[in-house]
Amino acid sequence: MKKLAYPIIALTLFNGCGELMPQSQTGKGALIGAGTGALAGQLIGGDTKATLIGTAVGAAAGAAIGHSREQPRYYKDKNGNTFYIDENGQTHTVR
Repeated sequence: MKKLAYPIIALTLFNGCGELMPQSQTGKGALIGAGTGALAGQLIGGDTKATLIGTAVGAAAGAAIGHSREQPRYYKDKNGNTFYIDENGQTHTVR
């Protein structure tokens, strides 16, 4: 149990730091993914190499997921007009 305490504390602090500064979804995803990947790598492999691999894979996956959340989703209404909804919930018509 003591072996798990340090990675869990580090992950909690690492993820908490991402919320202190406004960032893009890509940056937040990379931070959360890196922390989660580091923890998973340590738990699965139990050595530094596994932790570093987990960190890299987690950061890449988190950044990809965060980036996909930044992209606007386009919709068409029943009249054929194209629009998207931004992160604040406002609708914008595409011309």
